[in-house]
Amino acid sequence: MSTTEPIRDKQKLQEFKNYYLNEKPSLRNYTLIIIGLNTALRISDILNLTYNDIYRDNRVQEHITIRERKTGKENQLLLNYETRLALTRYRLELIKTEVYKNGNPYLFPSPKKADAALSRFQAYRIIKEAAGEVNIEGHISCHSLRKTFGYHAWKQGNDPIVIMVIFNHSSLSITKRYLCIEQDDKDNVYRSIYQNAVA
Repeated sequence: MSTTEPIRDKQKLQEFKNYYLNEKPSLRNYTLIIIGLNTALRISDILNLTYNDIYRDNRVQEHITIRERKTGKENQLLLNYETRLALTRYRLELIKTEVYKNGNPYLFPSPKKADAALSRFQAYRIIKEAAGEVNIEGHISCHSLRKTFGYHAWKQGNDPIVIMVIFNHSSLSITKRYLCIEQDDKDNVYRSIYQNAVA
């Protein structure tokens, strides 16, 4: 079985992000992907989000607190500008839907079942379609969003210990597996070490 991979290429990542914004417009699908890429939440926790988790007085909160379904741990996270912007735009569409008006509490409500969230299978289809349409290679799944967050956070020089805390992992060894470090990444360390030293 293939291991879920992060989206490493920045250009492909941008195309993936924008697929449901530009190519096949859907603010729901776009917002789902943006939340996944910017919060490091598992897809089960994203789908479990409610309107009231995100919005206060019809505005996106800067910080939200959730209890992770898998671990039972409480997690507070900041919603960055890109995420808040997507959620602000999405709210204007969401509040016009029949499912919202009928009282479905979920941020991503099921279009067919009252009081149910979008299914994990549907989320998987949304992500796979966008990845396929922009020709991203490798095994891309719902978990790729979380891994992509970790990979790019690490590539930008963020402390792996802090990434471990964000992921709510119990050990750094688990986080290291998430980072999906490739031979190219290791080669770049060898190339860069002492590069400013006098020969």
